Amino acid sequence: MPSAVPPQRPNDTRPGDRNPNDTAAPGDGLGEVSGSLSAPGFLSSGDDAADAGDAAQNRGAQNRGAQHKSGAQHEATQGQLFETDPPPWELAVEEDVAVASVVFRDAPYGPYDYRIPAEMRDQLHPGMRVHVPLGRRKRPTVGWCIETKIGSQSGKSLSDVAEILDDAPLCDRPLVRLVTWMSHYYQSPAGQVFDALIPSSVRASAGTRERTYLTPAPSTADESVVDALPKKQQRALRLLITAGKPMTASQLMVHAECTAAPINALRKKGLLSEDTRREMATSMPVRWQTSDGEKTEAHELTDDQSLALQRITAALDAAAAKTLLLHGVTGSGKTEVYIRAIEHVVKFGRAAIVLVPEISLTPQTRGRFERRFASVAVLHSQMTPAERHFQWQRIRRGEVQVVVGPRSAVFAPLPRLGLIILDEEHDGSFKQDSQPRYHARKVAYARAQSLKIPLLLGSATPSLESWHATQSGHAELISMPSRVGNRPMPDVQLVDLRIKDERSRGGAISRQLHLAVNETLRENGQVILLLNRRGFATTIQCPSCGHVVACPDCEMPLTHHRDGGKAVCHYCDYTIATPPWCPECRFDGIRYGGLGTQKLEVEVKARFPDARVARMDSDTMRRPGSHQKVLSAFRSGELDLLLGTQMIAKGLDFPNVLLVGVINADAALHFPDFRAGERTFQLVTQVAGRTGRGNRGGRVIVQTFSPEHMAIQAASRHDYLQFANAEIANRRKFNYPPLGSVARIIIRGTVEDVTEATANSLLLRLESARERLGAEVRLLGPAPPPIAKLRGKYRFHLLLQSLDPLQLGATIRMATKTFKIPEKDDVQYVIDIDPMDML
Repeated sequence: MPSAVPPQRPNDTRPGDRNPNDTAAPGDGLGEVSGSLSAPGFLSSGDDAADAGDAAQNRGAQNRGAQHKSGAQHEATQGQLFETDPPPWELAVEEDVAVASVVFRDAPYGPYDYRIPAEMRDQLHPGMRVHVPLGRRKRPTVGWCIETKIGSQSGKSLSDVAEILDDAPLCDRPLVRLVTWMSHYYQSPAGQVFDALIPSSVRASAGTRERTYLTPAPSTADESVVDALPKKQQRALRLLITAGKPMTASQLMVHAECTAAPINALRKKGLLSEDTRREMATSMPVRWQTSDGEKTEAHELTDDQSLALQRITAALDAAAAKTLLLHGVTGSGKTEVYIRAIEHVVKFGRAAIVLVPEISLTPQTRGRFERRFASVAVLHSQMTPAERHFQWQRIRRGEVQVVVGPRSAVFAPLPRLGLIILDEEHDGSFKQDSQPRYHARKVAYARAQSLKIPLLLGSATPSLESWHATQSGHAELISMPSRVGNRPMPDVQLVDLRIKDERSRGGAISRQLHLAVNETLRENGQVILLLNRRGFATTIQCPSCGHVVACPDCEMPLTHHRDGGKAVCHYCDYTIATPPWCPECRFDGIRYGGLGTQKLEVEVKARFPDARVARMDSDTMRRPGSHQKVLSAFRSGELDLLLGTQMIAKGLDFPNVLLVGVINADAALHFPDFRAGERTFQLVTQVAGRTGRGNRGGRVIVQTFSPEHMAIQAASRHDYLQFANAEIANRRKFNYPPLGSVARIIIRGTVEDVTEATANSLLLRLESARERLGAEVRLLGPAPPPIAKLRGKYRFHLLLQSLDPLQLGATIRMATKTFKIPEKDDVQYVIDIDPMDML
């Protein structure tokens, strides 16, 4: 391992090292590029991946050791010109010296070795933060300890660990192993992975304060010492002795009915021992635990549910790592199966993690689990830092049976984890779009393999990666093809918007959908309308000169938001007041084109004036508890019509919904992305499943300009098998996932020509590395992505495809190992393993 004195300026400068203050654009997280990929798909062998990671780390350690040895010899040669003794800040490593390996969030990332002082040997463990000196200036730096060991090699010079920042490890050893695996697989510095795994509220001890507790000093055992004290001091001390437990100064003042003076006097006399602890300032409110309005309906399990539960409990009883895919149609009762499986886990004193894709699902899912389990913890982004820290501490202490939350909940530090569940496992929100760019499904698989516990994936529209894993024997398929109560699947009607008579005049709602909404409202049913675009108008254009109001940093059209009268870039949040006239020619008849949820809301209220309407999108759901408030009102019948983006399309269960309308099924269908068809099929199928869950049945109307498209045809028939077979056949032509592996490299810079030249230079290196390795890797690009400019940076991307992910990773490593970008060019590159979009 290298010493704790890294070079001042490594020769192999990495793109993220030159400007630590540079803010990466969404999806453009910067970081060290190293390591290799594991086996194809998300269900690769965990042991193989770990072995590959260990080998890569060992090679890296050997290389760094060689570099350090060479540097140390050079320093020793220079040192002899001036002095013969080693510098006073260096300490020769002796036999049996305790050593800590420490990694950092920012460059240099480490790991570096530090000597553990004797007084810290029993206190420092992997998963704890430490203060250590870093660099030649020995600046104090916060790092993460990933390993402690006894060093036996003499001749090294190590600095001491200066301070331990945590009373106990924030990660147990299995989570530390998970960090090192993620760092290797996703090619991200381990320090950044730690920061993703441990919430910032926990690292900052949000909602806590230091309290000093007082206890009687040993000398007070002598009764004569106490008797010699003044009355007030004697009274306070005797009360503390009688209490038999530590008390704060304020608590002692209240019980002894005295001021602070007697207590301070006891302190000065050395009759009180002090112990300072950091604790939660107050108990957390329970505002997230209010009722969501859903009633519990007890019923016997269907035959499908019973069979599924038997197979899941068999996997649990086997005490081995196993991946199960629960493919159940919408309304088949997957959540009840999850609950019964967790009840089986809890009987043995273990706990479970349940991941959901949307915050809107958290209140309903949490409510269902809280009615069945004594202790449920919720983790999501709308909680305050203090609330999140409070829940995280409960989880770590083992007080929780079930943890519910979005993707980051996969890291919940449950001490006795027995089962991980991913509900709606197909959802794209399980992929992190910033460094480290992990996918919760793959991380959950790695964690389950490490702990030898089952991983349960559930969806009505499984991702093709999961489906292919069941076909190739890497996962077990459990089918639930029927709805609870044998309710029929809803009828789906396609409306061809290419036919003039089918379109609405000047509106988004077709004639058929308008009639269906009126009929549903007359029957006292409820309606859901889906439009996966927020805002009022998607373009602001001058009809006189043709100018389109665009973001100066992204060159993307600004979206008009009627709320607040603003125009917003949905990629970088650039915001201006909506221009009343054309900024170019000053024509005052500027036109707002396109359709967003705000405009749809205006049309709905105008067409159905008696309907009670609510809108759910990221603009209206920003306040804590807003999701729960709207969904509870809709469930209780206070609302007739709910419209919104994809957050209303998945997982929600409302028995009185009789009609679902998809305003535009083509919104993402024709994106330049091989997953566009899969996303469209999943979205239409999922939103169609929100209806027909009660005894009154339901129907779906899908408006589209492409009714003949395979994805829309399969969704209209609720035929997943047809879609999966056709889509995999299409992807086999180009070996797209899940049949092969893909990596994406994004190059971005302030000058377009320089950025393109850098991309071409990287392509030449990739081609050379491919030839030297004899790797079968297909290279595409460089070319501008659909969003060619983001946050003022021009962008080019490269795609790498291979049937062998190890060859893919080796090619990237060899090409980027010595790839240098001059600092003056202001160009960075980003590597995304298993990308989920190509924007």
